[in-house]
Amino acid sequence: MRHILHFDLDAMFAAVEALLDPSLAGKPVIVGASPGTRGVVSTCSYEARAFGVHSAMPIREARARCPHAVFLPVRHSLYRQYSQRVLEVVTAHADRVQQVSIDEAFVDLSFAEDAPALAREIKARIRSEVGLVASVGMASNKLVAKIATDWGKPDGFVVVPHGEEAAFLAPLAVGKLWGVGPKTARRLEETAIRTIGELAAADPVALIPIAGRHYARKLLEHARGIDESPVEVDREIKSISDETTFQRDEESRKALWDVLRDQAATCSRRLREHGMVARTVTVKMRYADFRTVTRSLSLGVPTDEPEPLAEAAAALMRQWWAPQPMPLRLIGLRVSRLEPTPGLRQLPLLELEVP
Repeated sequence: MRHILHFDLDAMFAAVEALLDPSLAGKPVIVGASPGTRGVVSTCSYEARAFGVHSAMPIREARARCPHAVFLPVRHSLYRQYSQRVLEVVTAHADRVQQVSIDEAFVDLSFAEDAPALAREIKARIRSEVGLVASVGMASNKLVAKIATDWGKPDGFVVVPHGEEAAFLAPLAVGKLWGVGPKTARRLEETAIRTIGELAAADPVALIPIAGRHYARKLLEHARGIDESPVEVDREIKSISDETTFQRDEESRKALWDVLRDQAATCSRRLREHGMVARTVTVKMRYADFRTVTRSLSLGVPTDEPEPLAEAAAALMRQWWAPQPMPLRLIGLRVSRLEPTPGLRQLPLLELEVP
């Protein structure tokens, strides 16, 4: 029998800031864009959530809901350091660890004689050695473990016994299930399917118009607590990106170039942190009317250098934006088709090939 642990660091960015500045403890803390800009909330403390603030909320709305909050900028490099410290604690107890994001991971504890006891020890050590609080869910598979974590937040520890997966899921809202987004949830609710238990008992044929033949079968399996996906130890990084949302729509070529150059430097640094080089560069442009366009090109020589990444972005802008230079609400840079850095780095020659 499998014993899969999932942990999620509670309000990680805000928690790290409170560790470094104890005066923030117990206060509503909002980490994200600066107030008055058009950015969004990255993370907020539970004290801020009590006022209805949540991740991805426009920062202006967050300020309106909680004007007395402490607003702090995002410090990704700092949070990555804490994430690595947590990962070191976890990998000291288990070999099979799949990090899903900077603040959560799956851990296969099937080898343990007493998996719940080991999970409690991992949770306690994260708190004592790093200072962060992890909510933990444990079940026979990743799907149920993840939902158990969310159900127990904050500072939760929820174990779903083997054989009780479907019973645990049954009373929960159908939108809590993996793969059920707001649109699918609305369509299910229109057919009187509001809970995961009601979905598990649904006629498979009735689900096909909503989710399609293949996905309808997968939805039923998930609703019944069935998930055979393994804990993937070596998850490949597919891409690295950076985006900037402007306070006012931007059409200055110099301003856009300065942002793209900074984004290229950020992507370059992160490539080197992961020991990777990139073959494809993509520019993302979001206009004032929220229309979003992405354009890509390939590099003749893969690189982790900022200059050729920036030059590639400039070439894309010249081709796809400059002929009709409309104001942009957001601009982003993504590098993909990643591969390990060669032992001997080649000179950063730029040979552009438009795909």
